[in-house]
Amino acid sequence: MSQPTPPPAPGSSDRIAPLATARSLAMAIGPPALALCIILMLIPPTRTVIYPAYLVGYVFWFGIALGGASLTMLHHLTGGTWGLLIRRPLEAAALTIIPLAILFVPLLFGLDVLYPWARAGGADEPLIAHKAGYLNPTAFALRAAFYFGLWILLAWLINRGTDRQDQTSDRAPSRSLARISAPGLGLVFLTATFAAIDWMMSLEPDWYSSIYGAMLITGWGLATFAAMTLVAAALRSQPELRPVARPRVFQDLASLMLAFVMLWAYTSFMQYLIIWSGNLSEEIPWYLRRSRGGWQLFVAILILFHFLAPFLLLLMRDLKRRADWLLGFSAAILGLHLIDTIWLILPAQVRDPLSPQVGLPILQLLLVLVATAGIGGLCVSFFLDRLARRPLMPLHDPAVDGLAHLRDDETDDQTEAYPAPAPTPRA
Repeated sequence: MSQPTPPPAPGSSDRIAPLATARSLAMAIGPPALALCIILMLIPPTRTVIYPAYLVGYVFWFGIALGGASLTMLHHLTGGTWGLLIRRPLEAAALTIIPLAILFVPLLFGLDVLYPWARAGGADEPLIAHKAGYLNPTAFALRAAFYFGLWILLAWLINRGTDRQDQTSDRAPSRSLARISAPGLGLVFLTATFAAIDWMMSLEPDWYSSIYGAMLITGWGLATFAAMTLVAAALRSQPELRPVARPRVFQDLASLMLAFVMLWAYTSFMQYLIIWSGNLSEEIPWYLRRSRGGWQLFVAILILFHFLAPFLLLLMRDLKRRADWLLGFSAAILGLHLIDTIWLILPAQVRDPLSPQVGLPILQLLLVLVATAGIGGLCVSFFLDRLARRPLMPLHDPAVDGLAHLRDDETDDQTEAYPAPAPTPRA
């Protein structure tokens, strides 16, 4: 009688078939698209078109990577079974900051295209001159190196700590992770705010907003929850995740997405309200560029489908407990987050908000898809490779104790999925 075949060890390519298939697809799309972007960066006439598109794709994926590190640290501080389902994807996403640090290098060769302060004579403009000590190519590159060094260190620490916890039932590694996570979250929020100012707000250096960083960070948090929920929903049938992939846990993830939808809407509206009430000539051009020439269509899409529709849908308990519905919903949120990133970056390329050049750059919008696919292909491939190397659920984590509560509710979940027939009325 033949012996049963042992399961593949963690890290083997066939351990999780869906991950292997998705990784092959990402590797087939990413490198060619990224190579096309690099070629266009080397051709002078196309540099002005490709660099803003590349920045859009880069910021889109960067937000999810940084969100992975932030939400991992948040779970180490708060605990809860919601984090067990997405902890491994979050930790793998945090490590994608490593390839993103390399993919940031091409942007350093296009500073004169993206930023007015980096162009010849740009720093002499009256509204920019007093910022020259901060907004200059050398300081920009040094700050970026510091940001990435800190983020990579934090991502490595939280992944190493989790590996140590997997190997022992002693809770000391988890306690160490909690001690790291408290200051780590503060540092990430602070450096992410400065990165948002450097990479995006300085596209229009004569404009400023004190809530801009918070608005971007909440948007990145929403996109991260959407991406991780999508991964969890796609892998929910894997044996390792079955103990925690329950309707109640998906409901928790959807409720957290609802919180970030409201935070994103609040910060976005507060920025608009403050600028509208102030009505200052150095502030209102930011909205003029983004509400003319077809960009008002993006505004309508964001209001209706990035806030109103998700807000109403995520109030429905039955929908939030359905993993198949959340899979499609999360994919839609990611698409809308890309639209939001486009709206924040591309209109900044036109300096005069009343210029007839303010409009939808169709070619650049197509190149955004190419750049997003190129950067995303490499990041997703790296992410899936790291995800396949470890068990899909943390071992010996303190939050595992909450699984007993889920087991107690197993009957309720099954009853909800398969409702009992109505009683037969008596004669």
